[in-house]
Amino acid sequence: MNIILLGPPGAGKGTQAQRLVERHGMRQLSTGDMLRAAVKAGTPVGLQAKAVMERGELVSDEIVSALIGEELDALKPGQGAIFDGYPRTAAQAESLDVILSDRGRALDHVIELAVDEDALVERITGRFTCGTCGKGYHDKFEQPRQVGVCDKCGGTEFKRRPDDNEETVRTRMAEYRAKTAPILPIYETRGIVARVNGMAEMDHVTAAIEKILEA
Repeated sequence: MNIILLGPPGAGKGTQAQRLVERHGMRQLSTGDMLRAAVKAGTPVGLQAKAVMERGELVSDEIVSALIGEELDALKPGQGAIFDGYPRTAAQAESLDVILSDRGRALDHVIELAVDEDALVERITGRFTCGTCGKGYHDKFEQPRQVGVCDKCGGTEFKRRPDDNEETVRTRMAEYRAKTAPILPIYETRGIVARVNGMAEMDHVTAAIEKILEA
């Protein structure tokens, strides 16, 4: 089974993708992670990407498509793929069709994690992590049991990501609506788009995704 997970940053795609990996043995294909891994490993596509990035240019659709192809070729027989962060444009959606078809695969589901922008801002701007072990917390939803002390390791230093601020989050949302959401009509015409309430509890989101896959 091959699926696309859509949703703005902070919608929970990473968490849900990891659960699909654990439950179904699928492979999460995140273009950012794949690019970094390919560059580090020095693969042919990675060397191309490295040269482009060193010039300060954006990695082309052709390079990203080649990278996706490499990753799909490395999958075990029958192993499904989760596309996270790709495709982002209509051109990439067309490329993905070709890449999958060339390998005897097809796209089964496009699942969008729908979010409320104001609630998402609250979710992201309130999160922080233990500076020692990395355990996540939130100003409103999950405070340490003892103020200032990590539940997991007892650390007392905490940190926040500098880009976890309202202005940045709303900019990301606007970029998502402008660049990624327009690919949805392409898949809606095929009848493979489903939407899940990304603001629900994580377990409820997981259950909703599982129901879609079972159908």
